[in-house]
Order: sequence, then C-alpha cells, then structure tokens
Amino acid sequence: MNKNFDVVVVGAGIVGLATAYKILEKEPSLKLLLLEKEQGVSKHQTGNNSGVIHSGIYYKPGSLKATNCIRGYKMLLDFCDENNITYDICGKVIVATDESEIPAMMTLYERGNENGLQGLKLLTEEELKEKEPYVTGVKGVLVPQTGIIDYKVVSEKIYSHLILMGAQVNFGEHIVMLKESSEGAELATNKEFYSAKTVITCCGLQSDRVAALNNKDLNIRIIPFRGEYYKIKHSKSYLVKNLIYPVPDPNFPFLGVHYTRKINGEIEAGPNAVFAFKREGYSKFDVDVKDLYQSLTWPGFIAVAGKFMKTGLMEYYRSFSKPAFTRALQKLTPDIKESDLETGGAGVRAQACTKDGKLVDDFLYVENEKVLHVCNAPSPAATSCFSIGDTISEKAFSKLS
Repeated sequence: MNKNFDVVVVGAGIVGLATAYKILEKEPSLKLLLLEKEQGVSKHQTGNNSGVIHSGIYYKPGSLKATNCIRGYKMLLDFCDENNITYDICGKVIVATDESEIPAMMTLYERGNENGLQGLKLLTEEELKEKEPYVTGVKGVLVPQTGIIDYKVVSEKIYSHLILMGAQVNFGEHIVMLKESSEGAELATNKEFYSAKTVITCCGLQSDRVAALNNKDLNIRIIPFRGEYYKIKHSKSYLVKNLIYPVPDPNFPFLGVHYTRKINGEIEAGPNAVFAFKREGYSKFDVDVKDLYQSLTWPGFIAVAGKFMKTGLMEYYRSFSKPAFTRALQKLTPDIKESDLETGGAGVRAQACTKDGKLVDDFLYVENEKVLHVCNAPSPAATSCFSIGDTISEKAFSKLS
C-alpha cells in the first residue's frame, strides 16, 4: 500500500538531516519522510570525517563550496550555541615547508581574503614557532576561523529535532526504484512503496546510483577515495597545539596529510587519499566487485588515474608504509617518530568524476521536475550543511508549488 508524503528525503548523513530540518523549520505542516539504509544517522562520510569546522580559505570565490561554507559556518555555530554542542574555534596554520611552496600559499591567502575571511595573517618562521613550537616552515598563514567539533553529535541533535518536528524517519530502507509522475514522484525501497510531491536524495557514496534511477544518462560516477589516519600517542601530543596543514599540491585534489586536534583532545595525523576498492570500505583489504568494476570501467576514471598516476602510487605506498607516512609528517614536525604513531580510523570520500575525466570540484545538484539529487558534496559539506539544506529547501518548495 502506498504511503503518501509531501517530501521524502533519502539519506541521513548530515546534509540529508540538515535539509529535512530546514524544510520543516520553514514549513512545519509538511508531511516529511526521511529514509536511511543504515540503522542510524551519519554512518559513513559524516561519521568518519576529521571533525574540522572549515573556514572557506581553500575554495574558489563564488563557487558553491565557498558561498555555502562561509554562510554555513555561522549557521552551524548558531545551531551549536542554541543546542549546547561543544566546539572550539582554535584556528590553524598552513605551513610552507620550503620557498617553492610560498606562491601556492599566497594564492590561498588571497583567496581567503576574497572570500571575506577576517584576521588572516601571514606568519614569518619565528611567528610560526610561536603558534606551533615544533613546526618547521619558512612561512605560514594563520586561519583563526578554523575549528573542531564532533559532527556525529551535531547529527544526533538534528535527528532529535526532526522527531520533535514530526518527521517520520525509517532506518534500514534503501531505495530501489524512483520515477516521476504528474503528481510528483513514486519510489520503492527494499521494504515499502511511497509517493511524494517531491523527493530529495543526499546519498553520498551511493549518490550516483540513486540519481541514475531516474537519470539514465548521468554524466558522473562516484569514485571512492579512502583516507587513513594515525593517532599521536598521548605522551607526544605536545608536538601539536591545534591544527597544522601543509600547503596543498595544486595538482592533486586533496589537502595532504596534516595534524588535527580532535574535540576529545586526541591528535590525529592524516589522511592520505587512496583509491578504494569498495565504496564503503574502511579497511585496506575491503573489496566489492561491483564497486571496483564500476570504477575501473568508467572512462573518466581511466583519465584521472593516468593524470595522477605518480601521486596516486605515492599515496598507496604511504598507506602500506608507516615509515613513509612518518616522513610526510616530519616535513611539518621533524620531531615526530614512527613509534609515536598508533593506527587510527579511516573514512571514504565520495568524489564525483565526469565521463571525460574531470574530478568535480564543487557541490553538484542534478535536478528533475519533482526530484533533486545531491550528487557531489565532499568537504566542506559538513561545515556547510545548514546552508546547503537551506538552498535545497528553497528548491523543494519551488517543486512543491
């Protein structure tokens, strides 16, 4: 028997949760269903990320990442203040370890100013030492807006609000069919059939597969990249005061291994970025034949693999070689030793790749008349979640009307 809703949101990561929250915040009378294939919220990207509140310094001015990060930053902190969620705006330093990295560092500094960040400061070698005594670098940038938080706690709080707001949340249901009709959309899960006036999917690592249910010629595929972390032994936690980042390689779409102080006081080192053989594979040895086949047969992945072959092989080497991982960290903090590192967790980033071999560098929506798919929402999506949710809610209202 069909079950009828005004809005169905698929996916209970932090973007799906914030989207549902913003919709009901604006129009509490709507009948909203949130579907999640796992048995709880934020089990994948949100629940395994580094817990950083991003400032917006990295993102191209005017991009969806930049605008949503800047706006979402304040919305996130307001939500945390209203709900007594602990966070710490501790700031971070971006470190140029040699003269060759200074031009790229200056590009970030200028980009941050263009994005409206206040208080960015260029640091001399001596000033770097004042902020992070065990860092070695020739210059740096202080980013005072950066902070730390536990996004699982944020997600659980949004979920509790949704229940109080009257949302229906069904866990353990994955979507298997989606089609639009003159009245809205019809969808089926492994357990039930539903109809809705509009459907929004925020499915992270499965986003392309869900979008393909009603977009047969979808031009993107999700390529999973696993990021692995080490934890710094408590006895050596003094080596890192807050957050220490390298100047990212402009030819590689990830930030490089760095240090993050967690909200629980632990110090984390990483992540690397290795191609994962399973979309939800958090171990080096996790393999899913379907996931692997779909990545390897995607023309865009072949182009990306060729372009980043050398860097990618180095990432794999560091994944299996603790000494190599340690050497990467020693560029930032020479005093760190292999024996100071303990195996930590891992996360998998959903990276959209076009058929012609471009890694999508911004948030990406695929819209139909009654359905909207969030098809690329990597970092800083957690920081930006309320802004993204606010944007999607407006799109949803236009579809409802």
